[in-house]
Amino acid sequence: MKKIKIICNPNSGRQAVQKNIPGLVEILEENNYHIDVYTTKMQLDAMYVASRACKDKYDIIVAVGGDGTVNEVVNGVMPNKTRPKLAVYPAGTVNDFANYLKVPRTMKEFAEIIIKEKTTKIDVGLGGDRYFLNVAAAGLLTDVAYRVSSEAKTVLGKFAYYLGGLRELPRQMFKPIKITLKIGDVEEKREILFFLVANTPSVGGFKYVAPEADISDGKFDLLIVEKSQFIDVASIFFMALTGNHTSHPNLQYIQVDAFSVYCDDNIYVDLDGEQGGKLPMDFKVKKDAIDLIVPD
Repeated sequence: MKKIKIICNPNSGRQAVQKNIPGLVEILEENNYHIDVYTTKMQLDAMYVASRACKDKYDIIVAVGGDGTVNEVVNGVMPNKTRPKLAVYPAGTVNDFANYLKVPRTMKEFAEIIIKEKTTKIDVGLGGDRYFLNVAAAGLLTDVAYRVSSEAKTVLGKFAYYLGGLRELPRQMFKPIKITLKIGDVEEKREILFFLVANTPSVGGFKYVAPEADISDGKFDLLIVEKSQFIDVASIFFMALTGNHTSHPNLQYIQVDAFSVYCDDNIYVDLDGEQGGKLPMDFKVKKDAIDLIVPD
């Protein structure tokens, strides 16, 4: 009998999906799976439980929560040589990764994709000593995710992030950061507003931020916004709604498998919506790192 560990964050998003977990368990048990459910109680709980599930030889880990919960699970799984298959159920505010995969929202449909166990090998990013599944970023607006209160996320959903962003723009707009960017043997000093590296096209609720991104190509999609005036940044954000921003003269868009960013300022790095340390930081792709259960 195959074993499944369900790791559920009760504080994710609108906080209602937890009521449907028993229905998911019932369907999976009827299909001859042994199910254990763990409800997280504090930060990093999901990481520790996922790591334990690897050592206890679970066949599948199901992460029920937002992008931050999935990030913790990935950080628990990656240090292990034997890694269970991973399934992701979107229960957060934005759910970039699950939305990109078109994961069904009803528990019955979600249970069906687990039972089919169709998988694809996916890349995982490493920023410093912490893994990320979808995005790493630093600079303008990248701290909005953890400035927005959990109460606002619950009531307003994705709109809470946009409100937070609007509040932050006037404070941050004219504060470029000075970095040294190293790709391969090439180093160059830059003045930028922010950089962002994506594993899927969907970032921050925008579907086309990195339109060429692929979760299994062994590459990051790196976007760098140069020091700009407000009108230029506003134009980039507007064009990003349709994926036409990559041709903007103030934005560089390249694909890389590793790079480093050095900075003397006190700049935090966002990894999947969570604080992941400060610059300087090395970034690299771990290709085909996890078997992800995906819809047909």
